Amino acid sequence: MTSAIASLPEKKKVSEPKRYTLEEYLAREEKSKHKHEYYNGEIKLMAGGTSSHSEITINTGFAIKNAIKNANKKFRVFDSNLGIYISEIDAVFYADVLVVFEKLEYKFGSKSLLTNPILIVEVASKGTRNFDRDEKFEAYKTLASFKEYVLIEQNKPQVESRLIVSNNRWETEIVNDLNKTIALRSLGIEIALEDIYENIEF
Repeated sequence: MTSAIASLPEKKKVSEPKRYTLEEYLAREEKSKHKHEYYNGEIKLMAGGTSSHSEITINTGFAIKNAIKNANKKFRVFDSNLGIYISEIDAVFYADVLVVFEKLEYKFGSKSLLTNPILIVEVASKGTRNFDRDEKFEAYKTLASFKEYVLIEQNKPQVESRLIVSNNRWETEIVNDLNKTIALRSLGIEIALEDIYENIEF
């Protein structure tokens, strides 16, 4: 009599993803045509964005830069070409927009891995929204310089700002009216939602 157990198909072994060191990641990234993030030893290709995502990102960076200039403040604004290195978890993330106060600090002295952003902006995407809101935010919080996190929805007018107000206590402000402004309190400026969502159709 044939055993029922013996006739069952064998379970396929799930292979563990390959792990890389930071140095290996950087060497691969230098030769790559595409950007990748580095997290838990894994190298992950960044997903492509939509036209709305791209335009909101450019609008936001420009609005912040213009407000900083008008207020005569000494902040510098960068786009997603500059990586953020998080030493606490040995990870590299790319934010849509990031702001630094005056002096830039780098990992390994490399001008591609920044370590001291004060404000970080992420434009929400369907595939990354939960990661941006939770894990990525928790990682960014380990940076000593980090003071404010801005999450922008691309399918509806909504901007959320999280500002640190005391030891690990963050205060949240949400604005969803195109006729209003959002205060970026770590920079001492405000930007209008109509500027962030210029030319965007919902």
